[in-house]
Amino acid sequence: MNQIKATITNIKKHQNISALSFDALGFHMSMVALELNEKLQVGTHVTIKAKATNISLAKEIEHQISISNQLHGEVYEIDNGVILCSVKIKIKDTILESIITQNSASKMDIKVGDKIIALIKATDISVAQIVGENG
Repeated sequence: MNQIKATITNIKKHQNISALSFDALGFHMSMVALELNEKLQVGTHVTIKAKATNISLAKEIEHQISISNQLHGEVYEIDNGVILCSVKIKIKDTILESIITQNSASKMDIKVGDKIIALIKATDISVAQIVGENG
């Protein structure tokens, strides 16, 4: 499971749905949740998580897309299998893993050192741990 250190910058609630904004790795990230821990407040430091199979990859994005979490990094390591491919992306001091099909990896011609964008839907992120409060 991928883990990212983040700080909550905004919380918006409507009925039983919450939208959280984070500062994570120097990027703005978003999360949507049905249930929200009462301890989560603006300024709270957390670890957020996303499954490797929920992280898509792009070399470039030419048009607007609905995936709000777009983390720019560099391909750090590739493990090619027969059907699946594990791509590790370095973003500052964090390594994220994306598992994509070998067919997709071949079509994209992904190589170590390539600039890459990790794409994570807001509904595919959750809070793994509350680390502490700001200040």
